[in-house]
Amino acid sequence: MSRVQLALRVSDLEGSIRFYSQLFGVEPAKRRPGYANFAVTEPPLKLVLLEGEADRPTVMDHLGVEVGSTDEVDDATARLSELGLFTQVENDTTCCYARQDKVWVQGPGREPWEVYTVTEDSQDFGTNGIISTMPDDAEEATGQTTCCGVTATEPRTATGCGCVA
Repeated sequence: MSRVQLALRVSDLEGSIRFYSQLFGVEPAKRRPGYANFAVTEPPLKLVLLEGEADRPTVMDHLGVEVGSTDEVDDATARLSELGLFTQVENDTTCCYARQDKVWVQGPGREPWEVYTVTEDSQDFGTNGIISTMPDDAEEATGQTTCCGVTATEPRTATGCGCVA
């Protein structure tokens, strides 16, 4: 089963956990220091809460699609590449307290999207999972555009699970 992921950076993690528990009628599936995620059945959603700076408004960190296997990530990578999108693959990376295989793309508004599968749980938040800068010359170097036919005009970085150096 696939589900959409929404990762939010929140200033009040405990208050956000209470709110989203009430909104979706479920408790977090995973809680760790500075982190919580919800596996919502209806609608199918993986809601990730990342602790941000105090007294700041909630902001979107990144978006994703969680899939059931590495084969599905590989299929998404091939499909997105065939569409001419710049993709960045990360296999066997630790991010958000999980080992993952994933591929990143950016939407037209520079919003980072990942298609990923969790291969196992981790006790570490992770230092892997860093998205390198998407190059200005991605089209020239790879024959691909960064997103939706628009070539990058400046270096861009996807934040990816908050795992940015």
